[in-house]
Formats: sequence, C-alpha cells, structure tokens
Amino acid sequence: MSELISVSQAEALIAEHMPSFGSERVRLDDAAGRVLRQSVHAEHDHPPFDRVMMDGIATLWSETLPQRLHVAGAQMAGMRRQSLSGEGDCLEVTTGAMLPHGSDCVIPVEQVRRDGDDYVLGDDCHPFAGQFIHRRGSDCVQGARLLSPGMRLGPAEMALLAANGVANVEVASVPSVAIVSTGDELVDVGAALGEGQIRRSNDTAVRTALRMDGFDRVAMEHIVDDEAATRERIAALLERHDVLLLSGGVSMGQRDYVPAALAAQGVRKVFHRIAQKPGKPMWFGIGPRGQAVFALPGNPVSALVCATRYARPALLAAQGMAAPVRELVSLSEAVDANPSLASFLPARVESDASGRLVAYPVPSRTSGDFSSLPRTQGFVQLPPGQGKAPAGTVAAFYRW
Repeated sequence: MSELISVSQAEALIAEHMPSFGSERVRLDDAAGRVLRQSVHAEHDHPPFDRVMMDGIATLWSETLPQRLHVAGAQMAGMRRQSLSGEGDCLEVTTGAMLPHGSDCVIPVEQVRRDGDDYVLGDDCHPFAGQFIHRRGSDCVQGARLLSPGMRLGPAEMALLAANGVANVEVASVPSVAIVSTGDELVDVGAALGEGQIRRSNDTAVRTALRMDGFDRVAMEHIVDDEAATRERIAALLERHDVLLLSGGVSMGQRDYVPAALAAQGVRKVFHRIAQKPGKPMWFGIGPRGQAVFALPGNPVSALVCATRYARPALLAAQGMAAPVRELVSLSEAVDANPSLASFLPARVESDASGRLVAYPVPSRTSGDFSSLPRTQGFVQLPPGQGKAPAGTVAAFYRW
C-alpha cells in the first residue's frame, strides 16, 4: 500500500512535475478570457494629448476673465489641434477633443449660455486654470508596463491591448483535456436507469469547473470495469490529449484497474494517496509525452474536492497564470478535526459586520452525498488535529 503524503507535499509534487502547455499568438478578437504570455507596454503617452474632459468652451483663464467670451471657432473630438489667440475669446469644445493651443481652462456647457456670437458665464461659474483637462501622460507615459504575463484577459485588459495597437497577442495554449468516468454502474444523463445504475455526474461537474477556468478543449469518456478495455481506452486517450482527469478506479478494490492501466502505458506515478478526507485515494502521474494524469476518487464530493484543490490550480499554473491571493475565512462554529487527516469541509461563506469572511459548515453525510453542495461556495481546509477546531479558527477556503 502506498504511503500517505500530506496535502502540501501533494501540491508541491504536482507543481514540480506539471508540464508547460506553451503559448500561441492569436488575433485580439480571439484573446478574451485567455492567459497573457507577454508583457505589454504603453505605445504612447496616455492620453496622447491634453484632452478636454467636458463639453463646453475652452479659454485662457485669468483673474480678470470677462463674463462674456467671444466664440472664435470650435475644437471637436478628432479634429486637428486648433489655436485660441485673442484674450476674451473661447472655442467650443467637446469631450475627448484636443485642448486648443493658447487655452488652459475648460468651462462646462452647463455653466454658460449662448448669446449670439458670445458665451456668457453663469453666476455660479467660478473657473480656474487647469479645470476639466486630462493632461498628456497623466495616466501613463510611453513605454510604461501595462500588462504582465500570467494575467487573465478580461474587459479592462482587452481594452488596454486595443488602445495600444496590439492586434495579435501571445497567450497560453489551451491543453486538450479528457475527463474519464469509470464504472459499470454509470450511464449517460439521457439514459433510463436500470437496477443498480446511476447517472454520470462527476464528469459534468469537473468539465463545468474547467470551462469556468477557460479550458474549453474538453472531451468526456466512459470506461467500463474491464481490465482490457481500461488499458485500451487509456492508451488511446493518452495519444490524443495533454491532460487526463479520471474519476474512479483508483482505490484498492478488486476492479480498480486504473493505476495498472496507466503504468502499462508508461505513465509514471508521482504519488498515490493523500492524508486527507475526503479524497484520500487520489493518484497523480506524468505520461511518456509529458501528459498530466490526475486520477480522482469516484465519489462525487471527493472528485470535485480533488479537482478543485489540485487539478484546476495546477492547470492554471501550467498556463503561466498568476497565483491567486489565498482566501482566508473564520469558522462560524466548532467542528471536529481528524487526528491524522486534513479535512476538507464544504461550507457557505458570508461577510460579517466587520467585513470578515465567515464560513458556515455544510457537511456532507458521506463522500457520495453531493446534494448539499449547491448550498455551498466551496470548502474549508483544516489541518489534522485533536478534538475540535474551535469557532473563529482561521483557515484557507477554496471555491468550487
């Protein structure tokens, strides 16, 4: 029997052995949601010119600025820069326009009224030099680093890429993942249930989790409890995919064929069995072409916990994703601590009056009971301990 390793040892071994999936250049339109694998610097000063921030008029401010200003022209957004020459003159301006030469003050349209060829300042208008002007380079200067490798490209990041002329962007390649359920008792979601059968759900849960992380090259497979069939299908899957996520067949039962089938195909075991509950039978190894193989327990809670705690962060890290900030919670009540195993306790979380995140345990009756999981947002990780972990205990929280 394999020796149990700790959660931290399992995490470290996975990180040590995970392959890199490389990168590729894609059109900007295809980069949304991907993981950036290049640095991006400012193409020019932002904004690239002194920019008008309000619709209204631009003028040269002075202590003796008259209440009536003559309209000498207009400076619209997108126009070449105009000039203001005469004192007591103004130019009509729009938001986003270049600040005209010779002006240093923008007065909003709400504070003036048009009277023929003049604008008259309102009684509540008290302008000053520099108002409503977005100065050149005040956001960032040319050459400043804007984005770093490992960032997820969301709306703000995509906007910066577009604004700086990055039409093609280097992003992490998305690996091909096969999620494999094993077991004679499993049938497809649309099939009628026979005696002793249940519908497959682990693969749907894990696929959904991966898709939420941006992994959309995911296939689902089912292997029956047959030694020859297990070896044949695993061999074929290793040829086609970068990552295998297997559910079931990794315990010590007489029909748990997965570890032997993996070994027969040259998959090197890195570890088997972690000192944790649920999910103790988890297996991890590396294939002959560097394929990452996660063999998860078959019970639904165990499978989802292991996928969340190990597989998902490992896949993100292999893409070069920046490590997320660890989320800490306080227990709302005392809970039993296992003396020899780390405990993964499903929980819902809420912020208290002080803004502290509090975890309210929603324990599953067994590792096969996943009916309560929709009432949770993830699970708390508690280290081995004697007796109970008291209320207020601070622990790491992992979201589904």
